[in-house]
Amino acid sequence: MFESQQSPARSEIEYASESADDLRQAVDNHLKYALGKNPKHATLYDWRMSLSLAIRDKIVDPWFKSTQRTYELQHKRVYYLSMEFLIGRLLEDAIVNLGLDERARQALASCGVDYDAVIRDEPDAALGNGGLGRLAACFLESMSTIGCPAYGYGIRYEHGLFRQSFEDGRQIETAETWLTQRHAWEFERPEVAYEIGFGGTVVETRDRALWTPTEAVIASGYDTPIIGWQGRWANTLRLWSAIPTKIFDLEQFNQGNYTAAAEPEALARTISRVLYPDDTTDQGKELRLKQEYFFTAASIRDIVRRFKSECDDIKKLPERVAIQLNDTHPAIAGPELTRVLHDENGLAFDVAFELARACLSYTNHTLLPEALERWSEPLMTRILPRHMQIIERIDGLHAKQNPGRPKAVTAMEKGEVKMGELAFICAHKVNGVSALHTDLMKKTVFQKLHNLHPDRIINQTNGVTPRRWLWSCNRPLSHLINETIGDGWVDDLARLDELRPFVDDAAFLDKFAAAKQQNKIRLAYWLQQDWGVSIDPSALFDVQIKRIHEYKRQLMNILETVALWHEIRENPGAEWTPRVKIFGGKAAPGYVVAKEIIHLINDVAKVVNRDPAMKGRLSVVYPANYNVSMAELLIPATDLSEQISTAGKEASGTGNMKFAMNGAPTIGTLDGANVEIRAAVGAENFFLFGMTAEQAEARRDDVDHSRKAISNSPHLSNALKLIGDGVFSPGEPDRYQGLVDLMNNHDYFLVCADFDSYYGKQREVDQVFRDAGAWARMAASNTARVGWFSSDRTIRSYMKEIWNVVPAL
Repeated sequence: MFESQQSPARSEIEYASESADDLRQAVDNHLKYALGKNPKHATLYDWRMSLSLAIRDKIVDPWFKSTQRTYELQHKRVYYLSMEFLIGRLLEDAIVNLGLDERARQALASCGVDYDAVIRDEPDAALGNGGLGRLAACFLESMSTIGCPAYGYGIRYEHGLFRQSFEDGRQIETAETWLTQRHAWEFERPEVAYEIGFGGTVVETRDRALWTPTEAVIASGYDTPIIGWQGRWANTLRLWSAIPTKIFDLEQFNQGNYTAAAEPEALARTISRVLYPDDTTDQGKELRLKQEYFFTAASIRDIVRRFKSECDDIKKLPERVAIQLNDTHPAIAGPELTRVLHDENGLAFDVAFELARACLSYTNHTLLPEALERWSEPLMTRILPRHMQIIERIDGLHAKQNPGRPKAVTAMEKGEVKMGELAFICAHKVNGVSALHTDLMKKTVFQKLHNLHPDRIINQTNGVTPRRWLWSCNRPLSHLINETIGDGWVDDLARLDELRPFVDDAAFLDKFAAAKQQNKIRLAYWLQQDWGVSIDPSALFDVQIKRIHEYKRQLMNILETVALWHEIRENPGAEWTPRVKIFGGKAAPGYVVAKEIIHLINDVAKVVNRDPAMKGRLSVVYPANYNVSMAELLIPATDLSEQISTAGKEASGTGNMKFAMNGAPTIGTLDGANVEIRAAVGAENFFLFGMTAEQAEARRDDVDHSRKAISNSPHLSNALKLIGDGVFSPGEPDRYQGLVDLMNNHDYFLVCADFDSYYGKQREVDQVFRDAGAWARMAASNTARVGWFSSDRTIRSYMKEIWNVVPAL
């Protein structure tokens, strides 16, 4: 094994002399003094908490040193505002980044404790749902690895999105319970608390306004240190929990009104209970807006407080503060920061707004107009009356500054506040997250604003952290890479390029295939143990894991599965490549079509898996409650990565990068970052199908496009007929008539139009997979050529092109 070429980091020097015995002593001390247990009576939870606290202790020193260095250098900080931080489990991440994995394993083994069981005992933090939150988590870890001083700001959700289970194939949502146990990684900060108001009245004077809210909650801070690679730097994730201004109404209680006595606490906690409450009702919309303002306002006040503790001149705020808005959820930051600077700090409105814009930048994550949030003006006026006034003034100022603008270029339209447009107007830079997405932003959702501000939109293609998504989750492959090129790639992923000469080496490819097989055996064991599902590790593992949405086209995947099942039954003597179809993901509780797709997948799985003719040929698996920890099992074991969204609808994707990094070729469209991945890995190592974004737009002009596609495709028409006839729902034959009708008459996402191309490309996959050497070369080429898709590279680009920040290391 080659030695890393990096110079030793401070933490490596500090911890180099610390033995496994030293770590065991620290664990024993926490077991005794923090948990109140002795080893004889300690549970798995006790050991996990003791190890977590021992590891957390070792993060605190570099965390303090990072904060101290930032103050000493008067360094500019980045503040990353996001509704989601899908951080997953933190224990193994921290151990790995501190370089203590072998010592931690030895320390627990000396206590007779299974290290892997301890790692698995940690619940995933229920702080996100999908790519948006996982990107935020990758970015925080990369900022710590690079030494970019930063805070992440979000909400400390008690129950997250929801815990998914299946009942007769239907998705059932129950509350996540991750905080029923103590969260080992956070530090409660009761002194960091801000009163956040809603509603009320506004009294305006000539220079400023006085907003008097009628309702208020307290935003109370909880800090989690995020340690970077080799422990050289640590940043802070600060999450806000809502508590009442009046904890308990004793007078009501003593009068026997017990429910009313507890009502203030219950109403306040509602704000930080659940991620993305169903907003199909007026009450849901109000709660969503309150959530967004709650965490944004608390964060803005915290940022301004910290700045003023270091600098007396508020006009220098942009020199020390860069605020990144992760999607439209924190878009109210523009009006809020303007309000704080104007109403509370006495700056002229125009000056306040320009300072706010110089601090703010906005990342767009969607090309779906319906996903760009809009709030009715009456709702905004009722919940945030002062902000409604400020939005009107911002719109007026923007019009004054751009006298030739079209009337449609506005943050308000038809009685609604358009949060995407507001974020754009209030930001000095707006970025897309893949080259195609950025180009389409300019042509579609922000076309008129782009024409007015042609230098504002720039591209920042997403990336993922290789520490979690290769080094840690795929030990067989990372060990092979280390043996081949050394371990310098872990914080310089571009060095994976050094693997290129080995993709033609038969001995290397054998080892690469063996590493993949080891991961597949591990996944098969987990599915058997946890889900009672038996699969063949020698089969092709075909995986689609992401939130369930029509544009991501899980429906096309399961339609192809039905068509393949039918073909195998019709031609049992043909040569069929054994295939395991694996799905994972949640549908929003109010998204009826997505939930029907989940039901269909599970019904198809039931029929396919019970069919004797499918034994050794085809099976379908859908483990419930997909999360980060499940992804860490699935991604290293994947043979084929499904990235099949309708061209022009996926902003970027980051799962596609993780799969390719772990040696899984992609079957996909020219959508999002697929375009750049295909260019990087080579067209010969990517299974491309389907229309381009331009062709997709043109196809929609034909109102009969879906019916024509169905009539021209025997495979698709057979699959839809089988579903429509109730073959997969014999007790309720009409169960999926709605989905069948959708395909025939309302197929906006062009499942039918792309189906034959997809089905044909899947048969090409079958053929290539049967040639083990060719497949191994294709898989290895993916790993060797994706070094550009590191979140370290992405963060360095943000620092240079948007934030104007340099590393503090």
